[in-house]
Amino acid sequence: MTQDAYRQLLLTELDRSAELRARAVEDAAFGERRARLRAWQAGRLARTHRDLLESRRFHAAAKFFLTDLYGPRDISRHVEEVRRIVPLMTSVLPDSGLATVAHAMELNALSESLDGAMVEKLGERTAEITEALYSETYRAVGRAGDRERQIDLIALLGQALDRLTHIRFIGLTLKVMRKPAELAGLGELQAFLERGYAAFGEMRGGADEFVSIVVARERAISGALFAGDDEALRREGG
Repeated sequence: MTQDAYRQLLLTELDRSAELRARAVEDAAFGERRARLRAWQAGRLARTHRDLLESRRFHAAAKFFLTDLYGPRDISRHVEEVRRIVPLMTSVLPDSGLATVAHAMELNALSESLDGAMVEKLGERTAEITEALYSETYRAVGRAGDRERQIDLIALLGQALDRLTHIRFIGLTLKVMRKPAELAGLGELQAFLERGYAAFGEMRGGADEFVSIVVARERAISGALFAGDDEALRREGG
């Protein structure tokens, strides 16, 4: 993709994410159910990828993915501010940096959409989620193509972050962006980039192996759930 394409993707997915997040802000009950679902999912991810979290080589990257998997947490509240800072991002970030932000925003929006659909199906049952209930709801929501794209985006995001760490002076570039980002109310976006850069920079030998492990496991789990194998959610990595 070109720089202009990444910029347009970022803006499009930012608007989409903001629209999807609006309900969680405006509907307190929905927001609480969404938070419970995400807490359960975070626990599942930590269990599935326990060995990566315990690995000296992969720990930082695994922690980043488990805590930032859905992309920046708050930037959808700052749509106009992000639009104003996009020219600065375009001028100072390399393509891999723009790709990181764009893929993160697409992942953010898609995950919001899928989680919202899960919450709708679960209703009050988010207070008592089990592997069987989660699997049943996962199949009821369907959207296998979107689930596949969600995992594709994890791979693309990991690859973009890996490329970012191999660019000279990128650490300095991120520091240059820090103050303008904070002034525009984009501290979380900036922190996301810096956390990802730092986490992936700690891995020796590149991120290919790490990304391949995470993606393969998530694809296997998604396929198993659609096939009716609820046990896939109970398996631990390692």
